[in-house]
Amino acid sequence: MASDRGVGTEGYADAAEALVKQYESIAFADVHRRFLHLIPSVPSRILDIGSGTGRDAAGFAAMGHRVTAVEPTAELRIRAAALHPSPQIEWLDDCLPDLVRLHARKESFDVVMLTAVWMHLDAQQRSQAMPRVAGLVRQGGVMMLSLRYGPVPPGRRMFEVTADETIRLAKAEGLSLALKLEDQDGLLRRPGVSWTRLAFSRSPETA
Repeated sequence: MASDRGVGTEGYADAAEALVKQYESIAFADVHRRFLHLIPSVPSRILDIGSGTGRDAAGFAAMGHRVTAVEPTAELRIRAAALHPSPQIEWLDDCLPDLVRLHARKESFDVVMLTAVWMHLDAQQRSQAMPRVAGLVRQGGVMMLSLRYGPVPPGRRMFEVTADETIRLAKAEGLSLALKLEDQDGLLRRPGVSWTRLAFSRSPETA
């Protein structure tokens, strides 16, 4: 039987095939169109945490960026690598809240992306994860994440999250709010589902 290893990934392994069809049916540019102006126009280092089916990693790679795609669910990571083969993408098995393997490499990134990830962590795990995630954003870099609200799909693990808490946690790590957007679930049209999308920046002067 398929099993999940990462925190908050319950239910994703067994649903991997269906999730590939669902996530890959939506274009990278459509999901992130209101954030694309924050992505560097020159080749940069991008970290995609919870990369899932690899749609976003592939989108960044197509823009000329080098991507580290972190996904703890093997069933998704293997499918993603097969769907989106690219020398610009490195697929890494690691998980929140600690990202142990990633931090051992002592790397930093121009963009850190967490799409539909944060609500899988409980309050303690979010407090634990934010310093780890924020510490990967280099000076002048950005962190972007989305917060999901609404019914929890059967078999999944999700918690209530708020923009205010997320902004406070990020601010404590030297990240400033750059963009806040409220979205209905317009692309997948799931009843009762809505999103807050946040972008943070690290000032070049911040140590």
